[in-house]
Amino acid sequence: MSSYRKKAWMRFSLFMFLAVLFVLFALLAGFLAPKDPLATDYGHMLEKPGTDHLFGTDQLGRDIFSRILHGGKSSLLIAFAVTGIVAAVGIFLGTAAGYAGGVLDGIIMRICDTLMAFPGIIFTVALVSFIGTGLPNLILAMSLTSWTGYARISRALVLSVKNNVYIEQARLGGATGLRVLGIYIIPNILPSLLVNISQSIGSNLLTMSALSLLGLGSPPPTPEWGLMLSEGKNFLYNAPWMLSFPGMVILVCVVIFNLLGDSIQDLMNPRESIY
Repeated sequence: MSSYRKKAWMRFSLFMFLAVLFVLFALLAGFLAPKDPLATDYGHMLEKPGTDHLFGTDQLGRDIFSRILHGGKSSLLIAFAVTGIVAAVGIFLGTAAGYAGGVLDGIIMRICDTLMAFPGIIFTVALVSFIGTGLPNLILAMSLTSWTGYARISRALVLSVKNNVYIEQARLGGATGLRVLGIYIIPNILPSLLVNISQSIGSNLLTMSALSLLGLGSPPPTPEWGLMLSEGKNFLYNAPWMLSFPGMVILVCVVIFNLLGDSIQDLMNPRESIY
């Protein structure tokens, strides 16, 4: 194994470990959180970080560290749910368009062009404002506006492999269209899409946080990272920890999943370092 390959595996292992660690912290929040994330304590409002409250308290005396741990459940749930739905729908439609071609390809691509003509965040804000706030509506709105990227990438990948020799041999051997897609095409394009899937988790987390910051995300008092940013912006000067700690957690989480995607790309496209 080359030195570059070893470094690629080390980077992948590191960022995969950190990503799993974030997920475990969210799943085990009920055991790890020292306080009740919803319990108010008016005697300790806006208390600075210390031994009793590691990240301080908010305007209602709630422990910010506990709320961040519990907020990982809803924040990462939305990010993973949206990524899963978007990836499944986009890959299915893109693969169908690329393999079938003709009228179906034209219809799907024109729908993609129409949706991509609008900025994604603006379209999502409009949909959430129309259908209402809340976790299910937020996931639906983000999913409806984000699948087009996967559809275009999947279509391009299918077009690049569907005329390969082994595909032609499978057809000549009597393989049906569904068998060709399920056994020969999708397994070959899916590894390339893993990079986008990993990085989409971070981008969806940012989008969700932005919507919550605008008041279009999870309703209070739900502990959720974007909502905590929204609450903390009003106390930027007298309680900056309300904004800084949730923001730092979001930043670190997004960077980890983006770098995880980069490390997956390095593993799939091994090359020798020129240095």
